[in-house]
Amino acid sequence: MADILCHFCYHSNVLKSAIEIVTTLQKAGHKAYFAGGCVRDMILKVEPKDYDIATSARPEEIEAMFEKTIPVGKSFGVIFTHLNGHNFEIATFRSDSGYSDGRRPDAVIFTHAEEDAKRRDFTINGLFYDPITDEIHDFVGGRNDIENKLIRFIGTPHERILEDHLRIIRAIRFKNTLGFGYHPDTYQAIKKHAQLADKVSWERVRDELNKIISCSMAAVAFEDFQDTGVLPYILPELEECKGVAQPAEYHHEGDVWTHLMQSLSSLPKDASLTARWAVIFHDIGKPETFKIAERIRFDNHSSISAEIAEKIMRRLKFPRREIERITWVVKHHFMMLELLKMPLGRQRHWFLNDGFPDLLLLFYADAAGTSPTDLSLFEQVKAAYEECLYHFPEMPKAFLSGEEIMKILALKPGPKIGEITKSLIEKQLSHEIKSREEAIKWLKII
Repeated sequence: MADILCHFCYHSNVLKSAIEIVTTLQKAGHKAYFAGGCVRDMILKVEPKDYDIATSARPEEIEAMFEKTIPVGKSFGVIFTHLNGHNFEIATFRSDSGYSDGRRPDAVIFTHAEEDAKRRDFTINGLFYDPITDEIHDFVGGRNDIENKLIRFIGTPHERILEDHLRIIRAIRFKNTLGFGYHPDTYQAIKKHAQLADKVSWERVRDELNKIISCSMAAVAFEDFQDTGVLPYILPELEECKGVAQPAEYHHEGDVWTHLMQSLSSLPKDASLTARWAVIFHDIGKPETFKIAERIRFDNHSSISAEIAEKIMRRLKFPRREIERITWVVKHHFMMLELLKMPLGRQRHWFLNDGFPDLLLLFYADAAGTSPTDLSLFEQVKAAYEECLYHFPEMPKAFLSGEEIMKILALKPGPKIGEITKSLIEKQLSHEIKSREEAIKWLKII
């Protein structure tokens, strides 16, 4: 007996619903188990994000048993089922035949649990669990690998990678998100087939990288990408930072790559995805701007880094809003001293920008990732920012609308109105203007 369920809230709605699906399938005479990642997580005593179910029932039989189903992957034996407000993937046991596109099987053959386990990627993802009998079904040695903290391809690594090239990146992701190590055969296979990473769709690469960069071992994962030879095929611009010298008087930690990794490692666990990508990208323009004058210099590297970051994120198919936010943070990461010299109103206008919390995190990571570390400038900016939030928790509304400004000054619509409104808000933020009446008076004399 596995005694797995005792570690979880049996009355959790999603778990209860998943067990209900398994029960329904089993009562109809089919084998049905929890499958894959959720079993791995349950063994690790981690609450699964979702529960996938594998069964001997055919897709048509699954559809007949459940009221709300979506046949999205029916040709591959996959039916999505909606129950009690949750979505579940129910897949018929299958073996796959041929992967000519390096992603999807050319054909599937419905089979039994053992064959289904053997066509999966890693041993730790090839486990089945029966929540009714509390039994684990392990046909691939996955439980031992979980106990030994090993990432190991099922069967022949070469074959698993040729079936789906994304498995190269997934191996690095699982190793670092779980804090595991590689089985030697898996590690060698990744290195041997590293070039196949450039055949994976950019959307799939992006999704994996987002999961990787969000984990506490993100810097180690990027070291793994570089060490295995995968990095030039997914982020060549980051690979170029390896070995690029920095001025020794300011950067005892070493080259640009080392600085980026140390900066990434310094971020708090709850740092946003925006802040994490901004840290990776903030000095990615240094190889292009490297020059030697009185010392090593990287003039205008912030703007160049933002341009390179935008190019990378467009390639990776990031949403437009995320591209804009991240590039804004990267572009302005070198302006801490400038911020402190600004007039109070303008400074607070910056502080109340939606992206400033991420910019502040980058300020911190940039300083913390430098040796010797000096956080004094960051602390000054942070104190000024907190003072601003004390007086203005959010951006205030201008005392006068654009229409009112045009009427008072007899102006037509145009950029000038926006400039005046911005100046008015800055005066409000610095407490130079405290009322609508004072705003009108100021407007008449500018």
